Amino acid sequence: MRVERRPVSEQESRRANGPDWDRYADEYQSTHGEFLGDAGFVWGPEGFTEAEAGVLGDVADRDVLEVGSGAGQCSRWVRSRGGRAYGLDLSFRQLQHSRRIDAETGVCVPSVLGTATALPFADDSFDVVFSSFGALQFVSEIDAAVSETARVLRPGGRYAFSITHPTRWMFPDDPGVEGLTASQSYWDRTPYVEVDDATGVVSYVEHHRTLGDWVSLLAGAGFMITELLEPEWPEGHERVWGGWSGVRGRLTPGTALFGARLLPT
Repeated sequence: MRVERRPVSEQESRRANGPDWDRYADEYQSTHGEFLGDAGFVWGPEGFTEAEAGVLGDVADRDVLEVGSGAGQCSRWVRSRGGRAYGLDLSFRQLQHSRRIDAETGVCVPSVLGTATALPFADDSFDVVFSSFGALQFVSEIDAAVSETARVLRPGGRYAFSITHPTRWMFPDDPGVEGLTASQSYWDRTPYVEVDDATGVVSYVEHHRTLGDWVSLLAGAGFMITELLEPEWPEGHERVWGGWSGVRGRLTPGTALFGARLLPT
């Protein structure tokens, strides 16, 4: 695998990341499924839950869309609390895992294969839209994704999402002490790209935005930011997940959680 830093189009990002998640879905669910819970709502590797955060507000009797829903764990949690949650994901294999867990738990999440930049729903369809470490970091045309969220939300609706904390872009993706030394510019927004050496095909893309970028994106789409949470690493939590670990998490944030409300026009 060859790593590059270069501009990538929305189509190239989509062609890379959909198949990548299809390949990775089985391992992801096997490795992290117990931590996530079949009907659990975890905002990130720190284990910070929506029950603790309360960013979505009361979901009972609300129409809720999860963008980048994976196997539907968070949406299933919403449904278990009286919300009408629906899922959308770019990975067909992740949605197959969602159907599997639907059958195992009896809590079914209606889900659709799709992308954050073209949500297949009518205007003003939802009271809440959220993404828990899903979709947004893999989208090139982020303005379109945020605008699509605003389109399908009802006025006053809630939008919440968690992402890798933007300051992490400065550091190597290493959970050990080597991951504590800044090695690249926080302001360099050039996408991270992995290319398969054997085929030359782009197999993974991730996009970076600064905290200021996210504030501007949300404000420009008509949102008022209500929360920006940076979960601390819990005492006794020794789980390693990619570049997240206690070694790093006790010193620097790994997750940023935004909450916002769509202002009436």
